[in-house]
Amino acid sequence: MSSSLPFNSTMIRGLFTPLPPEQEPDDTPGFWAVLQGYSLLMLAGSQPSLLPDVSLPEGILPESEPLKIGLWQGKPLRAMRIASGTILPVGYEALPFQGPDMRLDNTLATIAGRAAQILHWERRSRFCSHCGGELNRIPAGWGKRCPSCGDEHFPHIHPCIIVLVRRGAELLLIRNAAWNTGRFSLVAGFLDFGESLEECVQREVREEAGIEVTNVRYVGSQSWPFPSQQMIGFLADYAGGEIKPDGVEVVEAGWFHEDALPMSPGGKRSISRWIIDTFGK
Repeated sequence: MSSSLPFNSTMIRGLFTPLPPEQEPDDTPGFWAVLQGYSLLMLAGSQPSLLPDVSLPEGILPESEPLKIGLWQGKPLRAMRIASGTILPVGYEALPFQGPDMRLDNTLATIAGRAAQILHWERRSRFCSHCGGELNRIPAGWGKRCPSCGDEHFPHIHPCIIVLVRRGAELLLIRNAAWNTGRFSLVAGFLDFGESLEECVQREVREEAGIEVTNVRYVGSQSWPFPSQQMIGFLADYAGGEIKPDGVEVVEAGWFHEDALPMSPGGKRSISRWIIDTFGK
């Protein structure tokens, strides 16, 4: 089931209890989710990898006030960011939770993703986009309200479709202009004004590969905290047309036999890889 994919809440069920942000400081000792870019600070050499659960050294300075986001294994979990150039003290290492480096297990990658998404929202929601006033938190949630104009703001999570298109035993894969040669994945794109998800699938395939699809059906979804997407997965069948990548966003597109796919299309933690592994044969 897609619900058990990394970055979805099911992955950390029983380990993590989400809590609304606190209104008052809390000095109860607990764990730290310290992010440096898309890496998570860990106790160096620990097997399995462990989150710090002691007072952090003086050299680890947060970019903003640490924020309690819930309970990890029954103890408070606080999230914070440090600058990418920070030299880590002896005894700590930063392990990526995005990309091919899989040293971090899926539960810790998921909690890092949760922390990253919350901190991204906090950084982007200091001021009202309507009048520029400083926002106040709405009690018992992550939403915020502007005391000047009354507008309310809630976490921005962007819906994005991703689709496996099949033509008999062949699968449609594309290479984005920003990717290295040889790296392919599924067609994906953001929902536009006035679109249903199914219409978005048809438009994105048409724009990126120049073909038409039919029989669009939902298969699963994944929270994707890079920085804040909801990936909504579909299957579709080829309906007509010749492949013609747009040459701007997509530089290569083609049909690949299900038994001869490029090496590891999609990251191992991604819904792209899950869809291919689950429905690609």
